[in-house]
Amino acid sequence: MYAANQTSVSASIPRSMQQTATPVISLTGAQQNELLRGLSREELIDLFVHLDLVTLEAGKRLFDTGESMEYAYFPTNAIVSLQYETEEGGAAEVAVVGREGVVGVTMYENERANCSAVVQTSGYGYRIKSSVLRQAFFSGGALAQQLMRHTSSLFAQLAQTVAGVRHGSIEQRLCRWLLERLDRSLTNELKVTQEMIANMLGVRRESITCCAGKLQEEGLIEYRRGTVTVIDRHAMERRAGGCYSAA
Repeated sequence: MYAANQTSVSASIPRSMQQTATPVISLTGAQQNELLRGLSREELIDLFVHLDLVTLEAGKRLFDTGESMEYAYFPTNAIVSLQYETEEGGAAEVAVVGREGVVGVTMYENERANCSAVVQTSGYGYRIKSSVLRQAFFSGGALAQQLMRHTSSLFAQLAQTVAGVRHGSIEQRLCRWLLERLDRSLTNELKVTQEMIANMLGVRRESITCCAGKLQEEGLIEYRRGTVTVIDRHAMERRAGGCYSAA
């Protein structure tokens, strides 16, 4: 499970700004993203002047398949779903990114997106011009290492998704889907609907209703309309089996 510790660098911002309920741009705020927290203070300060704090509302499309990616996003408490969409309008989730990573990294100019990025859980994130991030990557250092590590993690997640579709049961895939979001959430409560889960897993809603009902009866989750609360994480991991392993 991803670490919940979010701070180690103090930010020099006015006290009046710290008291506001609206999140402010700060080094500490940026470090809520674990990839950025892995940078040295000097590297983060160099990158910080290019970061903008943005609201990521559920349903917002950061980019679509085939589009150029002008910005990259470092989520802090938002969760972004990477989806492969067909010409017929179907969609399937291939990976999910939260505060552990970044969305929209490009390695060359005019690179086009090979999937769509849709905000699934509302929150905040730090946005940076893709061209600036690309230049920082080719400069080397800890940022380049962090980005390569994250890319490797995404490939592993994609491989596990494919294996789960091929060999996992619907119940195993449901458990994995919930656990992936739990890893990226600050609480054990997830704002999701059965219809959303069914669409992302590419199965019938009735199948999700049946599996979710069984998990609730056995005390693993509690489901209320639009909200799933994970009660027994360890049991969920056992139920997911080989479909899931924490990144």
